Amino acid sequence: MSKIIVLGAGMVGKAIAIDLHKNHTVTAVDLDEKSLAFLSEKYDINTQAMNLMDEDAIKNIIADCDLVVSAVPGFMGYDLVRTVIEEKKNIVDISFMPEDFMDLNALAAKNGVTAITDCGVAPGMPNLIAGYWNELMEIESLEYVVGGLPRVKIYPFYYKAPFSPIDVVEEYIRPARYIEKGQKMTKPAMSEPELMFFERVGTLEAFYTDGLRSLLNNLPHILNMKEKTLRYPGHIHLIQALKTAGFFDKSPITINNTAIRPIDFTSKILINDWKLNPNEEEFTVMRVSIAGQMEGKPISVTYELYDEFDREAQLSSMARTTGFTATAHAELILNAKFTGKGVFPPELVGMDPDCFDFVMDYLKERNVRYVKTEE
Repeated sequence: MSKIIVLGAGMVGKAIAIDLHKNHTVTAVDLDEKSLAFLSEKYDINTQAMNLMDEDAIKNIIADCDLVVSAVPGFMGYDLVRTVIEEKKNIVDISFMPEDFMDLNALAAKNGVTAITDCGVAPGMPNLIAGYWNELMEIESLEYVVGGLPRVKIYPFYYKAPFSPIDVVEEYIRPARYIEKGQKMTKPAMSEPELMFFERVGTLEAFYTDGLRSLLNNLPHILNMKEKTLRYPGHIHLIQALKTAGFFDKSPITINNTAIRPIDFTSKILINDWKLNPNEEEFTVMRVSIAGQMEGKPISVTYELYDEFDREAQLSSMARTTGFTATAHAELILNAKFTGKGVFPPELVGMDPDCFDFVMDYLKERNVRYVKTEE
């Protein structure tokens, strides 16, 4: 039985701690004592209230653990992962940090650390799938679309966030990178919206966001790559209005002699409107499409995910699909199935077929099912 520290006890962090505690000794760490109480009262999970921006406190609490899982907001991710690597602890991270985590690769390799980053549902699973198929075929195009949405649409946003609103807002403001005909390109986030139909959901709107990340550098031979986020039609128009009006600006403005960044104010307001209520029904939908050549013949492969809120465990679908992807990779490290030293996004993990099969089987056991079709 390994000793694991889970940094962050939000909706996804809770799912991670709950899943891992079945076979390991888990300590969940967060500043929110209400979230910690949910874990300690319902499960055999240790908890520790702590400011996760306190570097010395982090070093102290991870001193004798076997693995760290980071489930903090993106703006905290890079510094936290660096601290853990400096302490020579293996880590799985889902923070969706804005920085380039590969800048920590040399440090991780030097310290003999295995760090798996961007290890959620997306980015995460599309990376793993792409890495696996990259070893089997000559991929010419890779596209994935993904979204987590409430079952009931409520005006005006038609949206609820299972994690920090500021991370969602970051998706809406970071320029979206993609590859077209072998050339790296950039578009504004939320550009080129298109309507897509999904069997169990209906019609959703897809638009560019910056979800390819490490795939751009690790699989640069793929001639066409793009990623889009899915929302209910109507959501993006309101978000674009807020963006145009300056609500997402990061330069401080002064109100009543107090300097405040508009993005911080907006995130504070949205956290109430976007917060999922207890037992609120929601779902995750994703489609990963790969096309190319195998043994000189055309081939296309599609993976589709549809997952719903788990009422019995009181876990949102986005928490399950993200958190269980992270815990699957944690088990890869703990069971010495993946032993590389350095920083590894999931596409590098997926290149090992045994690791790929392990993750897919692990998720299937937890009723997170990726349905594959091949033509």
